[in-house]
Amino acid sequence: MFEANIAILLIVCLIALVAIGVHIAIALGMTSALGIFLVTGADVYAFGTVQRMLAATAYEAIREFVFAVIPLFLLMGEFISKSGTVTDVYRGINRMLRRLPGRLGIATVIGNALFSFVTGVSIASAATFSRIAYPEMKRFGYHPGFALGTVAGSSCLGMLIPPSVLMIVWGILTEQSIGQLFAGGVLPGLLLMSLFIMYVFGMSLLKPSVVGGGVVHNPDAKAVGADVTGGTAGDTEEVSTAQFIVSLLGIIAVVVAVLGGIWFGIFSPTEGAGAGAFIGLVLAIIKGLRFKDFIDAVLSVGKTSAPILLLLVAASLYSRTLAMTGMANAIEGLFIGSGMEPWMIIGVMVLIWFALGMIIDSISIMLLTAAIFSPIAVKLGFDPIAFAIIAIIAIEAGLLTPPFGLLVYTVKSAIQDIDPEINVMTIFKSSVPYWIIMLVAMVLIVRFPGIATFLPNALFPS
Repeated sequence: MFEANIAILLIVCLIALVAIGVHIAIALGMTSALGIFLVTGADVYAFGTVQRMLAATAYEAIREFVFAVIPLFLLMGEFISKSGTVTDVYRGINRMLRRLPGRLGIATVIGNALFSFVTGVSIASAATFSRIAYPEMKRFGYHPGFALGTVAGSSCLGMLIPPSVLMIVWGILTEQSIGQLFAGGVLPGLLLMSLFIMYVFGMSLLKPSVVGGGVVHNPDAKAVGADVTGGTAGDTEEVSTAQFIVSLLGIIAVVVAVLGGIWFGIFSPTEGAGAGAFIGLVLAIIKGLRFKDFIDAVLSVGKTSAPILLLLVAASLYSRTLAMTGMANAIEGLFIGSGMEPWMIIGVMVLIWFALGMIIDSISIMLLTAAIFSPIAVKLGFDPIAFAIIAIIAIEAGLLTPPFGLLVYTVKSAIQDIDPEINVMTIFKSSVPYWIIMLVAMVLIVRFPGIATFLPNALFPS
């Protein structure tokens, strides 16, 4: 009973610290230290125990070779982003879909999907396409809310389509194969992309005004990529066929080399990430990468990956502390002994992920819940790969949920100088259809887990 009270105290303390604005890593560390201190007797010797556990956890949590996969995949994405290939491909897709209603919205969804194959971070996708796609959609009379909702919603593909940072973290936390998780995300990612495209196309037919139907576009406005390349509308609207082909083939080469190498056993995930970073650098050099951009890319990856690794250490310490109190077993017993149907229990987990998505980032949510929820799902009879994909979609959907949906704030920040009149609630409201579509995708995977398990079973036969 004493340990149960300590576990409840730790959870309350963690929630309170996060609510008042303490960084999640610091909050995890503080509550873990408190828990160890209380569990080991709250005497003078407990301070030494806290120090030893912290030192051991910090060493064991990130010493594995597999952790290098995070900065290496981030570096690959930075190099490809700096190369300008994303802008070229977006323009080329835009031109190919010229006769299709809602072509700019559809091009944004497809472009985000392709960008997801080389970056694995939805926040990066949201920031990039806010600057690339929104000016073009605005120029052609798209409703601002619809345009920004499309950017924010389709950015969620960044964490589902491999190589995804969330998949890497999930694999590490639950000791699942990262290669299998990458394979499991492909078909659900394509399914979600298809549903997004169907929504954009349907809206363009049912309500043409949201995609500029009947609106005279502004020829003097900035065209796609103008803010990135420094050009004007006249010299940035089009991309040559040669540029488009080189950029598209470059992205395809990265995807085939890295993911294909991992799936067919040529690379380990870490080696594949290293190969991807090298190919990304070569592609960026071919496209004119400057030394300053190279340094900026490396520094950006350091700034992004260091907090992630710190979070992993803090979350590992917190998990150990909860294990000492028996909280993980208590939560498992509560769910399994509740008498609810398995799909109801999954529904409760999804609601928890939605709620957490309102206040903290996706990696922090995963660090807090993956090690507890995944064993429960397996005991309920769910395939671990299918459950991982459901979890990732739910966590990403939480980033579109008010009042603190991080993807929405990322989009707002990225377009502040382009359209400062747009408020956050406009983007939240326009993201709701994509949130609903993601919920539909989760239901489909719960009902038909083969959507997520077909490729892993085909590529990694037991």
